[in-house]
Amino acid sequence: MRKFKLILKIILFVLIIAVIAGYLFLNHVKTKAIPDYNATIDLENMVDEVTVYRDQYAIPHIYAQNETDLYRAVGYVMAQDRLWQMDLIRRITTGRLSEVLDPGLVEADRMFRALDFSGKTEKVLKKTDPKILECFDAYCDGVNQYIEANKKKLPFEFTLLGYKPEPWERVHIGNMIGYMAWDLSMSWNIEVTLYKISKQVDEEKFMELIPDMDYQKTPIFPDFMKNNSELEFQTAFNEIEKAIKSLGFEVFSGSNNWAVSGKKSESGYPMLANDMHLGLMAPGIWYQMHQVVEGGLNVTGVVLPGQPFVVCGHNSDIAWGMTNVMLDDIDFYLETLNPENENQYLLDGEWKELKVVEETISVKGEDEPVVVENKFTHRGPVISDFKNISDRAISMAWVGNGFSNEILTVYRFNRATNWDEFREAASHFTSIAQNIAYADKKGNIGLQVCAGVPIREGNPALIYPGDTSLYDWKGIVPFDELPYSYNPESGMVSSANNRTVGDDYQYYISYWYDLPNRIERIREMLSAKEKLSVDDFKAIQCDQLSVFARKFTPVFVRALEGTDLNEMEKQALKILKNWDFVMGKNEAASLIFEKIYNNLMKGVFHDELGDELYEQLIAQDLVPSYLLDKIRITRTSAWLDDVTTSEKIETLDDNICKAFSLTVSNYSEELSADPASWEWGRLHILELNHPMGSNKMVRKLFGVNRGPYSVGGSYHTVCPYSYPMDKEFIANHGASERHIFTCGNWDESETVIPTGTSGIPASRFYCSQTDMYINNEYHADLFTMKAVKQGAKFKTLLH
Repeated sequence: MRKFKLILKIILFVLIIAVIAGYLFLNHVKTKAIPDYNATIDLENMVDEVTVYRDQYAIPHIYAQNETDLYRAVGYVMAQDRLWQMDLIRRITTGRLSEVLDPGLVEADRMFRALDFSGKTEKVLKKTDPKILECFDAYCDGVNQYIEANKKKLPFEFTLLGYKPEPWERVHIGNMIGYMAWDLSMSWNIEVTLYKISKQVDEEKFMELIPDMDYQKTPIFPDFMKNNSELEFQTAFNEIEKAIKSLGFEVFSGSNNWAVSGKKSESGYPMLANDMHLGLMAPGIWYQMHQVVEGGLNVTGVVLPGQPFVVCGHNSDIAWGMTNVMLDDIDFYLETLNPENENQYLLDGEWKELKVVEETISVKGEDEPVVVENKFTHRGPVISDFKNISDRAISMAWVGNGFSNEILTVYRFNRATNWDEFREAASHFTSIAQNIAYADKKGNIGLQVCAGVPIREGNPALIYPGDTSLYDWKGIVPFDELPYSYNPESGMVSSANNRTVGDDYQYYISYWYDLPNRIERIREMLSAKEKLSVDDFKAIQCDQLSVFARKFTPVFVRALEGTDLNEMEKQALKILKNWDFVMGKNEAASLIFEKIYNNLMKGVFHDELGDELYEQLIAQDLVPSYLLDKIRITRTSAWLDDVTTSEKIETLDDNICKAFSLTVSNYSEELSADPASWEWGRLHILELNHPMGSNKMVRKLFGVNRGPYSVGGSYHTVCPYSYPMDKEFIANHGASERHIFTCGNWDESETVIPTGTSGIPASRFYCSQTDMYINNEYHADLFTMKAVKQGAKFKTLLH
C-alpha cells in the first residue's frame, strides 16, 4: 500500500511538473515576440542614431537624421509589431499560402500567380527613381535585421505553422500595392454573375439588373463638365474567395472622405476627414506611424504593413484621404478555343497562341509539389477554371496589369507641399482607383479622381465576345481629363463611393457605384452648420442615421397600413412608424427594418434564381440593391411576380407584406413575443478575427480573436458596420481607421483604429484601441516634437 501511494505521489508530481512546464512553454510561445519598447538596439549600416518614441498606444514616432536611417528603422519597427501579418500578405501576393497553411489553398495560389503581381512590380522597379530604391533597400534591410536578430523570438504563428520568414525584398514592397488594387476591383464577381443570370432569366429581367443612372442623381463632381468644356454562381472561385475571407484579408469597397475650407471651419483653416471601409480583423490592415527626418520629411498616418510609406495621412503642409471610385476596372471576354489545339484562341479570323505558364506550388504536408498551368491571351489571364464555367473559356482584362506606380505616388504625397505637387504625384496612381481628398495649411481644399479608366466600346456590364479586337481597350483616360474639384465656392468637397460624374462626362467609369445614401447624409450634416469643428466631424464619422431607411420605411409603412395584422405585427408596425431612422444598437426598429429589407430582397429574386444563383447574387449586393431602389421609386418590375405561384401577379406591396410577416414570425420565435424588446445590437455584432482564429485550439490557447461587440449602424450608414448576406448581421467590414486632420494646428488632429499597434495577441497593444473605436472615441494624433515628447511612454534607440 505504501508503495502504491508512493507511485501515486510520483505520478502526481510528474503531472504537476508537466502542467507547469506546459504552461511555461505555452506562455513562452505566446509572449516571446513581444518587443522591449525601451531597448537600445545595434543595427548594421546605420549612419546616425534614430530615436523611436511610442505613445500610450505604442504608436511609433521615428526621428532620424537621414532617409536611409529612417526607412531602415521603419522596417525594423514594423517587423517588431507586424511580422507575421506582413509575411501572410506577402504569401497571398506571391501565391504561396498552401505551402504553410492548407492544401485547399492551391487554387487560390494559382489565381494570385495568374495575376502576376511580381511581374508587374519588377517592371515598375526598373523605372523607379534610385532614391526610392534606396528607401526600399533600407526598409528591407531593417526588416531582415529584425528577422536575423530574433530567430528564436518570432511570433507564435511561425512556431505553430513550423516555418521561418524569408528575407524581405524590393518586389514584396511593390506587391503590397498590387494586392490592394486587386481587392478593390469591382467587377470580378459582378459581371460573371450577371452572365450566369442571363442564361437563366429572360432579357427583360436581366436588363433590369443593369443600374439605371437616371435614378442616381448625386454625383461627386456635379459641375465637372460645366467647368471643363474640353474635357455570374457557386463556383471554384467562390471557394477561393471564402479562403481569402477566412484569412481576414478581404478588402471592402466603401469609404468616406470630405474636406472643408477655412470659411466652413471654426478655426478658419481647412479640415479633412477620412475613414476607409475595409475588412475588420485582428490585427487590423493599417499600421499607425509617424516618420520624421529632422529638418526635412515629417509625415504621419497609416502604413500598409510590408511597405514603408504613409498611404493616407498628413505632412507639415498637406493632408489627404481616400475613397474607392468604384471603377469598373475589369472586362471579361468569351473566348473561342481551337477544338484541334486547346492552346489557341480565335482573334479577328486567326488562331492566336495562348501564353502558357507552368506553376509549381509547394503544398504543406505533401512530398511532391502541385504543378498547374495558367494561360493568357493578349488581354490577360484565362480565368474559366477559377470561375468554373465549363462551356466557354473566359479571359480577363484588368487595369492592375497595366503599368502604374502607386508607390511613387505615396512617396511623393509624403513630401508634397501644395496642390500642384499633390496632383503630379496623383497622376501615377491608376491601378487603385481612388477619390483622393486634399487640404493644406494655406487654406486650399480639393478632390481628385485617380484611376486608370479604360477607354472601351460596347456595354461594359456584359461579357464581350473575345473573337474580335473591337472590344479591346484603347488605352486609359488621360489624367488631365479625370474629374477633380479645387477650392469650390461651397467650401466643401466630399465622396462616399457614389456616382462620380453626370451623364455629360464622355467616358464610362462604372455602373457599380454605391447608392448615394451615405453621401447625402454627409452633405446634409456638412451643410447643417455655418461653421464646423472637430467635434462636428466626429459626429459625422460616427453618425448612424440611415438615409436609406428614411427612403424605404415610408414605403414599407404605406404597404402595411390597412392590412390585416395580428397584435404582434401591429406592435412591430407601430415601432417602425415612430422610428427616427437611427440604426442604434438598442433600437428594435433597426432590426425590424433590416430584416424586412433582407426578406424583401429574397422574395423578389429567389423564386427566379434558386438557392445557388441567389446566393451568388446577394454576394454582389450592389446588383440587387440598385434594382430594389429603382422599384422603390417606380413600384414596377418583372421581378416582383412570384413565379412559383399562379393565383395572381404579385406587386411591391404584396412582397413587402410577406417580408414583414416573415420578419415578425421569425423574431417572435428567435427573440421574444414582445417586439419592443428586439434590439438590433443583440444580433448585429462585430467580431475581430485573426487569420488563424477559426481554429478552436488556437482561439482558446492564444486568445487571438476579440469580441463579439454589440454595434449599431449598417452598410448604409455613414458609420458602417457591414455584414455579408450569408452571415446575416455578423459585421466584418467597417471603418478601418478614422482620421480628422486640422490644418491650422496639426496637433489638434484626432484618430482611432479598430485594433491596435501590435500584431501579437499576447501584447497589451494588440487591440488597445478597440473599446475606443466601438464607443466612437478618438485619441490625439501627435505631430510636433513637443507634443510627441510630452506624450511619449517608451523610447527606443537604434544605432
